[in-house]
Amino acid sequence: MVTRVESAAVTRRTLLDAAAELLDLGGPEAVTLREVGARAGVTRGAPYRHFADKDSLLTAIAAESWERIGDQVHALRTDPALSASEKLRGALHALIGVGRAQPHLYQMLFRSRSRRTPARTWNPCAPAGDPAAYVRAAGRFQDEFLAIVTALVGERNARHYGALLLTSAHGIAGMELSGHLDTDKWRTTADELVDTLVRMVADAGETT
Repeated sequence: MVTRVESAAVTRRTLLDAAAELLDLGGPEAVTLREVGARAGVTRGAPYRHFADKDSLLTAIAAESWERIGDQVHALRTDPALSASEKLRGALHALIGVGRAQPHLYQMLFRSRSRRTPARTWNPCAPAGDPAAYVRAAGRFQDEFLAIVTALVGERNARHYGALLLTSAHGIAGMELSGHLDTDKWRTTADELVDTLVRMVADAGETT
């Protein structure tokens, strides 16, 4: 027999999956609680019992996405068969890959802090999708990534090169998404740029 808690968990999962599909199809503007409920095949009031509003729902999607990316980077970091450079290359591709496969989601993951509710305003009694979960998930990804960078350049320089790598990867993804990374003009690709970044950082690690 399915308990009320289990039933609620299934409904929440269905709502999140429906919202993610709408986000991929039309961006944040396409995601409304009414459309999500209709796509999920639940009652009209069901989405409002799980999420306070649209922003709460999108925050939950973003948090889950950061968790998935963090899981990928963790798996790379702990894979004994990979070299330090291969782990870094894989982590950068994991991030850029989201931009390629789910551009609307990628842009939402990096929207400015001013457009997100600060974590300190989170009410633990509110419906799921709290900003604190987003902050924790994004922070976990950053910690896993930083650990990979540390293995290449050492602890003293890890944050400097980590920031350089993430901003560079974000720039590469943005250029590719916007169509401005024209291979005819620049005579390179996003993958080649990632390889160059990894080589540069690996070389820097060897000289420190």
